[in-house]
Amino acid sequence: MSFIAFEPSPPFSAPLPAAAVVENDGFYIDIHLSQMRDAERLDGTVTEIRLRQAVIAAILHVNHELRDWKLEQIAAGFASLAAVPADRVDRESVNVSHYRRAVYCWAKADLTERYRDFDSTASSLSDKKTMEALDNSPSDQRRNAHWAIANIMGRSHMTVELI
Repeated sequence: MSFIAFEPSPPFSAPLPAAAVVENDGFYIDIHLSQMRDAERLDGTVTEIRLRQAVIAAILHVNHELRDWKLEQIAAGFASLAAVPADRVDRESVNVSHYRRAVYCWAKADLTERYRDFDSTASSLSDKKTMEALDNSPSDQRRNAHWAIANIMGRSHMTVELI
């Protein structure tokens, strides 16, 4: 019999230390690591350092994808993503929600690919369906990130596969 103990995630309502926030460029929102842990169901097997590294890489990617769009918004006089006119849900701009989703999904895809075993246990490794789900997970997460970026830019979703 074996026992594996995982470090519990901090409670959502706990105050966030400065290190638990990845500061963005001022136009886009900062990313709170504990909120991402809760939203993406990441447990203590993903260390703070690994999560921070994945979130920074995701922010860099998403910001690069939105670079021209951002410059257009700044030229139109909008100082932040939240200031760009958009519908609101739960008192928040849908663009902010889409941005957060894009970063979360891209970071989780990276984590799932690089640390595949963080989402599985030894008992599930023999389960073919579980392994196939893990193989598809990063591409599904990246698709969701691309769709969130397309939503911000006002583009339609399109998926093309070459055979």
